[in-house]
Amino acid sequence: MQLTEYLPVLLLGLIAAGFAIGTLIASVVLGRWANRKIQARTKPIKNIPYECGMLPTGEGNTRLSVKFYLVAMLFILFDIEVVFLYPWAVVYKEMLATHAGLIFGGMLSFLGVLFIGYIYAIKKNAFDWKTS
Repeated sequence: MQLTEYLPVLLLGLIAAGFAIGTLIASVVLGRWANRKIQARTKPIKNIPYECGMLPTGEGNTRLSVKFYLVAMLFILFDIEVVFLYPWAVVYKEMLATHAGLIFGGMLSFLGVLFIGYIYAIKKNAFDWKTS
């Protein structure tokens, strides 16, 4: 292979990196400029994070239990596993004529492993993040 074939990919990577760095630099420069203009004409009370009439107290965000993140990861896992059903559905009709048992058995084994993982998660109470 010649290296000239990779030139468009390298050029695209450089443009993407340049755009990202340029956007970050522009936001810092414009943010400082705009902040000086705004602070010159506003009262200090306006610079607090909330203008609802109450002073902010306490933490900004509460800590969530690890179980909450476990449920989120399990959802993503089972959601992504469903994506593997699409290629099977696309080739199902073609393979049904030649290899009916192979394609059906393969999907049953895939769904069996997925179902065993689901039952395991239920037995471990992984889907209930309210309990300790």
